[in-house]
Amino acid sequence: MSMNPTMKAVVIYEYGSNDVVQYLDVERPEPGSGEVLVKIHAAGVNPVDWKIRDGAGERMGMALPIYLGGEIAGTVEKVGEGVENFRAGDAVFGTIKCGGFAEYAVTNSANLALKPVSLDFVNAAAVPLGALTAWQAMFEVAQLCSGQKILITNASGGVGSLAVQLAKDRGAQVTGMASGRNEEFVPSLGVDEFIDYEKQAFEEVVNNMDVVFDTVGGDTFQKAFRTLRKGGFLATVVAFPKDEAQKYGVSVARVQCKANAEQLGLIRELVDTGKLKAHIATVLPLREVKQALELSAAGRTRGKIVLEIVAGSL
Repeated sequence: MSMNPTMKAVVIYEYGSNDVVQYLDVERPEPGSGEVLVKIHAAGVNPVDWKIRDGAGERMGMALPIYLGGEIAGTVEKVGEGVENFRAGDAVFGTIKCGGFAEYAVTNSANLALKPVSLDFVNAAAVPLGALTAWQAMFEVAQLCSGQKILITNASGGVGSLAVQLAKDRGAQVTGMASGRNEEFVPSLGVDEFIDYEKQAFEEVVNNMDVVFDTVGGDTFQKAFRTLRKGGFLATVVAFPKDEAQKYGVSVARVQCKANAEQLGLIRELVDTGKLKAHIATVLPLREVKQALELSAAGRTRGKIVLEIVAGSL
C-alpha cells in the first residue's frame, strides 16, 4: 500500500463530455531532476482543457489517463535535483503540460517564473497562457512592430483582452472586435477602434491591416483574410489554415503556446508596472470544475475563468 500523501485532482480516463471528468483523490507526485513540486493556489481554465476532454488529447499525443489543467499560480513546495532558479516557498506562475487542476503539480522549472508581486494567486493564474499565446503569435510569429495595424478578432476574451494590451504597449494601432455587450469593456483596454461584429460586417469596414490575431476560427478566420494588406500576416490559435494565404498574397500560421520562462518574466514586469491586467469573469472552487469547463465551452465569457484551490475548502 502506498504511503505517499494524496491530493485532489481532476482526471479523465476516457474522452467525452463532462461526464468523463472525475474529481478524485490521487497520489501526490514527487519532483524529479530539474523539476519542482508546486502547491497550486489557483488554475486558469482555457478552451484547450475541454478540447482535450473532447478528444483533442489524442491528436496532441497525450496518453490516458489525462490530468487536466495547463495554467497555474502557486508556491514551490519542493525542488528536484539540479534546480537552482527556485527554492521552497517561492511564489510562481506559468504554464504546464497537464495536471494544473489539482492541489499539487510537478513541472519542469523552465516552465515557471516568479509570480507578479502586484497580483494575488487568483489574478496571477489568469495571465500566463493567454499572455504567452498572444506574445508568441503577435511578436514572434507575425513580427508585429510599433506603428503597425493589427485586428484582434475576439478582443474581449481571455487571450484577446491580453493581446490588446500587449499590442498597445508595443506601439501598434489596435482594432478590437467583439459583440455589442463589450462596447465599453474593449475600449477600456485601449483599442484605437472597436468593431461590433453583430452590427457590421467587419471584413467590409476593416482593411489594410498588417497583422490579424485570430482566436475565433470558422467564418471569422476566413473573412479576416480580406482585412489584410498584401504581404500581411494572419496568426490564428484555433483554425487550421489550408491554402488561403496564396489566394490573398499574405502569410498565415497556426500558433500553439510554448512554455517560456524568459517571456513570462517580461510579462510579469508589464503586470507589475500596470501595463497589463487580466480580467477575471468567474472564480470557482476546484470541485466546480465541470461548471468551469461548461462556461468556457459556451464561449461567452468576458475575460478569464479561474479555479481557486484552497486547502480545506475542497
